[in-house]
Amino acid sequence: MMLEKDLLVVAALFVSALISHTEGILGGREAAPHSRPYMASIQVQEGENMKHECGGFVVAEQWVMTAVHCLPTGPNGRKVVLGVHSLSEPEDTKQTFDILELHNHPNFNSDNYDNDISLIKLDRPFNASEAVSALEYLRAGGTNPTTNDVVETAGWGSLDDLGNRPDKLQEVVVDVVSSIRCRRGDYFGSKFTPNMICAHRLCPTPCDKPTNKDDSCDGDSGGPLLFNGVAVGITSNGGKKCGQIRKPGIYTIISHYTEWISTTMTQQAPATED
Repeated sequence: MMLEKDLLVVAALFVSALISHTEGILGGREAAPHSRPYMASIQVQEGENMKHECGGFVVAEQWVMTAVHCLPTGPNGRKVVLGVHSLSEPEDTKQTFDILELHNHPNFNSDNYDNDISLIKLDRPFNASEAVSALEYLRAGGTNPTTNDVVETAGWGSLDDLGNRPDKLQEVVVDVVSSIRCRRGDYFGSKFTPNMICAHRLCPTPCDKPTNKDDSCDGDSGGPLLFNGVAVGITSNGGKKCGQIRKPGIYTIISHYTEWISTTMTQQAPATED
């Protein structure tokens, strides 16, 4: 016969699993359908179907910004899907694109994900609609968020550290963590560079969430970090140590790359080979 203590453990595990599956990217919630029309899903072929792999966001009529570590060796047949809310359900709003060009930042460091910014040129301009439009991003000289500023992100990344993925777009509000703290040895140490912002939201005590905080996670990579409605960061290390108090999500600071972005989007580059 199951002891009372065992019953309590089972009940706790069940509640934890239920919360994990319903709340979205670590403490978040489902976004209103197409309320974030700039969101992109980068997908890879898996059998007969396409599977979401990374996020991205539209920054110009034929350009999507994402993270280098999402496509480190090239497109390799991946597609970019815009106008998505549900990954599985048919939606008239969806527009699917081949990757015409891929521009990974030349100084990307795979050891610590420094300079984790990439630009995808779609094979054609998107059709603007209520479900698909570009997002403004912060340029050099603009104001980046600082410690304790409220920022937000979104994606189809894991709901928990077990890798459970949502079907519908999730969103979460987080707080910027001090760069000094993120450079501490018990956080990220020397791997945290001036090109990075870290953010999460601690759960108040007593905490009713199994992760103890709100955060981005695996599969959210490449998505935007927004401050006052403007993209200021790219989800970079959101998938590392999801939900760990001393491992906030890390985001690449977009305004540090204004010149590279402008040059890349205006140059005439040859098509990237698959």
